[in-house]
Amino acid sequence: MTDARLVGVVHLPPLPGSPRARASVREIAAGAAEEARILEAAGFNWVIVENFGDAPFLKGRVDAVTVSAVTACALAVREAAPKLRLGINVLRNDADAALSIAHVVGAGCIRVNVHIGARITDQGVIEGDASAILRKRRALGADLSLDAEASGVEIWADVDVKHSAPLGVRPLAQEAHDLVVRGMADAVLVTGEGTGRPVDLDRLGVVKRAASVPVLVASGAGEESLPTLASLCDGVIVGSALRRDGVAGGPVDRVRSQAFAIAFRRAFEPRRG
Repeated sequence: MTDARLVGVVHLPPLPGSPRARASVREIAAGAAEEARILEAAGFNWVIVENFGDAPFLKGRVDAVTVSAVTACALAVREAAPKLRLGINVLRNDADAALSIAHVVGAGCIRVNVHIGARITDQGVIEGDASAILRKRRALGADLSLDAEASGVEIWADVDVKHSAPLGVRPLAQEAHDLVVRGMADAVLVTGEGTGRPVDLDRLGVVKRAASVPVLVASGAGEESLPTLASLCDGVIVGSALRRDGVAGGPVDRVRSQAFAIAFRRAFEPRRG
């Protein structure tokens, strides 16, 4: 298998405490486990668990019940698909909760939408807090730099993240550079303007040239776009394209997942030699 990252996303339905909550955590965790099994069988090498159904999202710290529910679901995914490396995303931007969950369940990464700087979003102005999350990672002993042989929790950080706008204009290359050098991100994620929207290839190229860490496409990747993306990035995070109807939030489809994984390997393995 290529070392490029093929990352599927488990979109959790509304969790207890969120406005549209209906199902129990037991039911939600069972569904998440089944989706993880599908992704593992298809040949994905990562899965990210996120509280996608909790919109409208809190802009900062989430409730304790959300942390508990995501933890239960992440553990179910870990048990169901042990070959998949696990990631955690707590929307909209609770990196502290994501890191805590990741450390407890043995996840390999967290996704942080706003890691440095500030963005205008539908939740209001969100400020990144890289200094706090990096210090907490070190305090938990989850810092990859502490022991090259030990597992740790990588920080996958978005640049110019979807569903947001900058407070001030900055060159994209500078923002990507700072995300890695000053924010110490372990991977940089590039998205389109919204969920399921394709990335701008010119902007992806700018980020790839500016970042010294893996760059992943994190929205809008489809089977037809993979050959082009293979020359511009180090992997993809895919959610919408794996759903039965192609719409984010629906159940992961076995046939779509298998087809996407096959297309990914065809596109990325020749580049990796």
